[in-house]
Amino acid sequence: MPDSGTTLLWQVIRQDDNGNHYRVGRYATRDEAQKVADSLDSPGHRQLYWVERIGEPAR
Repeated sequence: MPDSGTTLLWQVIRQDDNGNHYRVGRYATRDEAQKVADSLDSPGHRQLYWVERIGEPAR
């Protein structure tokens, strides 16, 4: 768990079957966020997971 001084600039976003977007979590590094997204993105599911830098426009 990050300490209170850590800046969490990256987030994992989930898109459900209906096109709704939800933030799964915030992370300090892109690599950390990508590892979480990769672990959640399993074959056979229609949900999509991706990494965004906080403050960038949504897809």
